[in-house]
Amino acid sequence: MIKKWLIRIPLMLLVGIGFLFWLMFFSQRPPLTTDPATLAGDGSTLNYCKLPELDGSGKMAADIPKGNTPGCGYDHFPLPILAQCTEPLGAGADDIRGLWVGVEGGHTGHVERVEQCGSRTVVTSSGIIHDFGPNSTLGQNTDDTEGTVIFTIGDKEYCPRTSASMVWNEKVLDFHVFGWGPVVVMRYLDGEQLIWEYADGSTTRMDRLCRLPEAHKITQQRGPRYNFM
Repeated sequence: MIKKWLIRIPLMLLVGIGFLFWLMFFSQRPPLTTDPATLAGDGSTLNYCKLPELDGSGKMAADIPKGNTPGCGYDHFPLPILAQCTEPLGAGADDIRGLWVGVEGGHTGHVERVEQCGSRTVVTSSGIIHDFGPNSTLGQNTDDTEGTVIFTIGDKEYCPRTSASMVWNEKVLDFHVFGWGPVVVMRYLDGEQLIWEYADGSTTRMDRLCRLPEAHKITQQRGPRYNFM
């Protein structure tokens, strides 16, 4: 009996690892629901110190298609997903909208755009678009890919799928992996700075930017890109 379990346990672990690998890299990619005009537009031309008034005069968050990552990453900084949304922020949310750059801590130089409208939040950075909240095309959780390409087969790039929720908890925006898992990322204000606690254990302090830096207009490719064919 013990001998059988000594064989079964490693086999079960191997099957589980294989399933997770298939799920991350070979399962069906989420449909691209980002407005094509938004992806084609140039987000580097905007002044991110001029934020829209959330006065309810325009669209609600649920009226706008979900934004998600095209393929394994966008090739240039796109226009905002929630540009036409003016729904007031939900209860318990802090206003962290804008363009931010890391100036101290684990990820100095990192640049990200945070959009908010109603109970919806969109983070755009480093080739990826993470969009959580009510929308007109997909579920609440972010459902897209991570911009790091691990390997390629022929001309096709393979990057991990990602899914998370963004939940406000006493003025802290918590990212829960898969929507129900542990908190892996936190964002919150400290005075005029945005604090970003990342899954790698780092804490980065970020300052506000009005314009996208030249170096971030075109997205740099990320990942080892091991070529198997």
